[in-house]
Amino acid sequence: MSRILAIDYGKKRTGIAVTDTLQMIANGLATIETKELEKFLTDYMAKEDVSTIVVGKPTQMNGEDSENMKRIEPFFNRLKKLFPNKEIVYYDERFTSVLAHQAMLQSGIGKRARQDKALVDKISATIILEDFLQRKMV
Repeated sequence: MSRILAIDYGKKRTGIAVTDTLQMIANGLATIETKELEKFLTDYMAKEDVSTIVVGKPTQMNGEDSENMKRIEPFFNRLKKLFPNKEIVYYDERFTSVLAHQAMLQSGIGKRARQDKALVDKISATIILEDFLQRKMV
């Protein structure tokens, strides 16, 4: 089977998570400077079999798109052109940053590590992917 990759797209940094080949377990893969993201993804896809790319869609509490969507939509469209043979989908990412901070607190990670925004981005991507996998199995 192939992997599923999730992206928590940010203005400066982007968190990336990926499943195992059985598409059962989500793991944080990396946090990449956003300007290097497309090169990273191209290199990764050349080495690994990925069937689906899940892009976190920032949505406000009222269901409307958030401000960051104006950066994500052009990226999403570039992904479709760059990887025409991959399924590329949006997935609601509401509360992922909050959940990432909670997960870090519960795991006992120290205060300094919790302030590492790159770690938060990677954990957020993992949460997006875990939620996507759970809904896919239902």
